[in-house]
Amino acid sequence: MQPAPPQPICAVLAVVIRDRQVLLVQRANPPDAGFWGFPGGKLEAGETLLEAAARELNEETGVIAVPRRVLTAIDVHERSIDGQLMRHFVLVAVLCRWQAGHPLAADDALDARWVGLQDLDSIGALSRDVARLARLASQDGKD
Repeated sequence: MQPAPPQPICAVLAVVIRDRQVLLVQRANPPDAGFWGFPGGKLEAGETLLEAAARELNEETGVIAVPRRVLTAIDVHERSIDGQLMRHFVLVAVLCRWQAGHPLAADDALDARWVGLQDLDSIGALSRDVARLARLASQDGKD
């Protein structure tokens, strides 16, 4: 008998757009070590999605932002070579409005920086859906 599939893990992504730039971090740890993506991490017990996004953003970059709303959610399935589900993440993208701070890599980030929306294709390897989410967030007329 095969073991039961793992329970989904809820995590947040802090999507911050400022002056036609998006804040990205280069991940230090798997999954996606070395890839560029949004600051984020696992939701803690008792924490709201918006609180988690603001906390993870600050922990990874030192940037302070006000979380505004959920943009979307993405399912990420990690599978073994034989196709067995190893981990299932539900990544909730939260649109945040920058308030203060300059990005400095901290916590589990190798690097952190503002990247022009037009430069997303040239920064290097991007985590799944980064370009799509950045463009979706930039369509919000208030940021």
